[in-house]
Amino acid sequence: MRRFRIWVIGLTFVTCVVQAQTPAPDDPLLESNAVGGNALASSEARGVLRARDQAVLASELSGRIVELPFSEGESFKKGDTLARFDCSAYQAQLNAAQAASRGAGEELAHNKQLAALNSVGRFEVARAEAKVSETQAQSQVYQVQVKRCSVVAPFDGQVVERKVKRYESVAAGTPLLDVVDNRTLEIHLLVPSRWMGKLKPGQTFSFVPDETGQPLDATVKRLGARIDEGSQTLLLVAALPNANPIGKVCQPLRCSGCR
Repeated sequence: MRRFRIWVIGLTFVTCVVQAQTPAPDDPLLESNAVGGNALASSEARGVLRARDQAVLASELSGRIVELPFSEGESFKKGDTLARFDCSAYQAQLNAAQAASRGAGEELAHNKQLAALNSVGRFEVARAEAKVSETQAQSQVYQVQVKRCSVVAPFDGQVVERKVKRYESVAAGTPLLDVVDNRTLEIHLLVPSRWMGKLKPGQTFSFVPDETGQPLDATVKRLGARIDEGSQTLLLVAALPNANPIGKVCQPLRCSGCR
């Protein structure tokens, strides 16, 4: 029986072990070293286990934070409000813009009635129409600003770190929260570039995270687009099924590329 090991280091340390009873001689995941007449297959690659969905959420406007409902480690759902700003000034500007838009609409309707009676010219009607468009555009700008007063969760996940505190005043672009979805994980490996012609999406292998000691199954998802000239390595991304999260026991699978 032959095996190869892939050592994954970084955020999570992973040891990958793939077994096959009759490996093919040209298996890209196996290298043979003759030792006393016996072939010993052993390969190593480096990589990290990371979440597919993770982000640092930043403020899109300047203002004072009035609500931060989630602390480090707490879970949230997609669409939940993660941070909220004091929006009274932006709301007042929106109300004023909407009132101006209504007034411009009334003026346009009045000018059209006068134009039908030949009391005003076409220029007055066109100017009223332009004013309506201007006030509507300004109203839309303030609507966007009011919407940005609440930072909404882009996916289901957990808070990794709160970078600000409640009642602090921040500038636009200030990082607020570091969030992550640990349910959907990927393995990023750096494999020798000579494997490129033989590794295909869909190939499976099992690996053992150092944190749990339990083997999990992974599937080759895609290969990188460029070979690193210095190290002669290529990025390989493998997917973990949602049914096999870290910490849940599962049986090791045979590597499809080793048959």
